[in-house]
Amino acid sequence: MRIFKFFWKYLKKYRLFLVIILLFMLINALFGLVTPYLSGVIVDEVIVNKKKDLLLKLIILLLSGVLVKSVARYFSLMLIEKTTQNFLFDVRNDMYSRMQKMDFSYFDRTKTGNIMTRITGDLQVVRNFIAGSATTVFESLFSFVFVMILMIRMNFLFTILLLAVTPFIGYFTFSMTKKTRNLRFEWHEQITRLNSVVQENISGNRVVKAFCNEDFEIEKFSKENEGYKDHHGEWVKVWKKYLPLINFLGGMMTVVIILVGGILVIKGKLSYGELVIYTGLTGTLSVPINMANWLSDQVQRFFTSGEKIIELMNAEPRIVDDENCIVPEKYSGEVEFRDVSFSYNGERVLKEINMHVKPGQTIGIMGPTGSGKSTLVSLICRFYDCNEGKILIDGLNVKQLQKKSLRSNVAIAMQDTFLFSDTIEGNIAYGVPNADIEDIQHAAAAAGAHNFILELSDGYDTIVGERGVGLSGGQRQRVSLARALLKNATIMIFDDITSSVDIETEQMIQESLKSVYSGKTTFIISHRISSVRKADVIFVLDKGRIIEKGTHEELMKNKGYYHSVFMIQSGKNKTLSEVG
Repeated sequence: MRIFKFFWKYLKKYRLFLVIILLFMLINALFGLVTPYLSGVIVDEVIVNKKKDLLLKLIILLLSGVLVKSVARYFSLMLIEKTTQNFLFDVRNDMYSRMQKMDFSYFDRTKTGNIMTRITGDLQVVRNFIAGSATTVFESLFSFVFVMILMIRMNFLFTILLLAVTPFIGYFTFSMTKKTRNLRFEWHEQITRLNSVVQENISGNRVVKAFCNEDFEIEKFSKENEGYKDHHGEWVKVWKKYLPLINFLGGMMTVVIILVGGILVIKGKLSYGELVIYTGLTGTLSVPINMANWLSDQVQRFFTSGEKIIELMNAEPRIVDDENCIVPEKYSGEVEFRDVSFSYNGERVLKEINMHVKPGQTIGIMGPTGSGKSTLVSLICRFYDCNEGKILIDGLNVKQLQKKSLRSNVAIAMQDTFLFSDTIEGNIAYGVPNADIEDIQHAAAAAGAHNFILELSDGYDTIVGERGVGLSGGQRQRVSLARALLKNATIMIFDDITSSVDIETEQMIQESLKSVYSGKTTFIISHRISSVRKADVIFVLDKGRIIEKGTHEELMKNKGYYHSVFMIQSGKNKTLSEVG
């Protein structure tokens, strides 16, 4: 019931349309009796009783009934399509909005293919059920009621005899539904896994080709595809077992009509015309009976997909605003970590981090891969919440600050550069949609991107592909940096932003950024000494702990990890063997 209640929240706003649809269905069902009934009248009155003058009138009535039925059918289908497409639009918008509210941890633990299946495939299944299966059920129900009324008025006992087969059809349909429920769910899960494999392969296609792993990927896809085929095959086995039985029982109604109806006609208890009417009405009656197996499958698909949609819609973000969250009028940029520890999937990534950054300071963060550098700055933006300790911005716990307010005052150029399928201008102005072209160009120049952008075919109007396809790694990084600079936030975070550019370009970018850093609290994460050596304070992380802290000169005197990296990068040492 909860699935129906959930989707009724979206359908009830279209109640008027639904009522009109039901009225058209009633008309369609009622006038569906015209053809079999008038056919019987023609047999009895025109053929048997030789009332030939009635034929034209009855034919006109017959055509009129068919016309009314067709018009009612047309308008009901048009309204069903309009209503269900609006329903689809509303639910899909809400699903996408819900997805936007989810935090990083949700996307860390949920595959992209799963989300895509819910928003597209599963929602389409629900829409098809409402537009097709549910409306067919109502239409068939109305037809069944009208047919029963007419049949009972003609011959009560004969009608009851015809219906004797119905309980058996219900029993077999219920048995089939029970046995295929879990198979349908497993089949659906296999579709999701198959979609995930395809999505991952498309996203990582360059890696696949770089490592000549096409055959491996084909084998992996074939394995999941085989699983899909096997799961579907198991479901079909059960379905094929019951389908002939149900169709046989439905066909028995025709046999009963011919046998019993023929006997009644011979005994004079049923006219020829009435037998024709019964035969015609049985065709109408057998439609919902023969559809029982199909409807059972559609209901299972609806429930399986509906559960997946509700699962997404009921997902709650772990990072939420406090009821009394604070929106400061202005941020000065003071950042403090107090005994901060953070665990991810049970593994402690940061341990007892203490750091105090004054407004306007430039902070360098170094350390080996996996030391927790990127995680550290992610906590500033509240992409994740620390498990222990506090992170303070201008003396306020970040958990007290409104997320939108906090993130609006933090600009970040991430290590994993992502560009949208848009123009260069659109990508740079992503965080400031109304920015002037002069400001966009100024940010691009500061990021060392302006010159290469002008050399592109359409300059700032050049369309880049998904994830920045068409640009080199260094060019993507510089566009990403320009996007962060244009935001002009109080706190700036640059996560390895020059890892894909040469030393000369890096030096040019650093010179351009000097004016940008002024008055901003800036965090620079890098493996290159040249990127952090001029920072006010440099923190060195290893295994989630701060192992060194100080200026470039102070750290060189310590002769620890920082000193060893400097010696290697300057060509004076060849290894990091000095570092524990």
